[in-house]
Amino acid sequence: MSDLIELKAAARKQAFARRKEAFAAGQGWACQHLTAALMRFGPAPLAGYMPIRTEIDPRRVMEGHSGPVGVPVILGPGRGLIFRKWTAQTPLIEGEYGAAIPQDGPEITPRVLIVPLVAFDRRGYRLGYGGGFYDRTLEALRAKGPTTAIGYAFSAQEIDEVPIEPTDQPLDLIVTENGPIWPRGA
Repeated sequence: MSDLIELKAAARKQAFARRKEAFAAGQGWACQHLTAALMRFGPAPLAGYMPIRTEIDPRRVMEGHSGPVGVPVILGPGRGLIFRKWTAQTPLIEGEYGAAIPQDGPEITPRVLIVPLVAFDRRGYRLGYGGGFYDRTLEALRAKGPTTAIGYAFSAQEIDEVPIEPTDQPLDLIVTENGPIWPRGA
């Protein structure tokens, strides 16, 4: 297990550096590609995220979604996420890890999630920050019904192969500034 931890740590370090460079160059057509990908889901409840550090920013797409939109709230280590309803006018406070979260408000259960990441591969696996929040959340949501996870990233965040473990949940689609990437499967 320590080998896997070391592999993931090394992959994160390299991916953070590539993401930082890509962030400085701008998002290009990423929002347009994400909007196009979401059109097939109509007004289905959507979870986005409030970007931190050099994450690609989905807020413009979230604002234009025709159905309810939520953003993640971390409840604590070892737990899944909840999603509080969000609009561009929602009062926000600082949550865990510096991400802005709604001060209060109702929870929504998303059917489509825009998922942040550090790195991804063509199999549809993502490397996150290491807390397992999205993996636990996706597993629980998928157990209750159809759930689509869309990784949103800069193309520079792609790596050959994300080191995975049995609890890692794959993405259904990855969207970058260069367009959609349909995973090949594990």
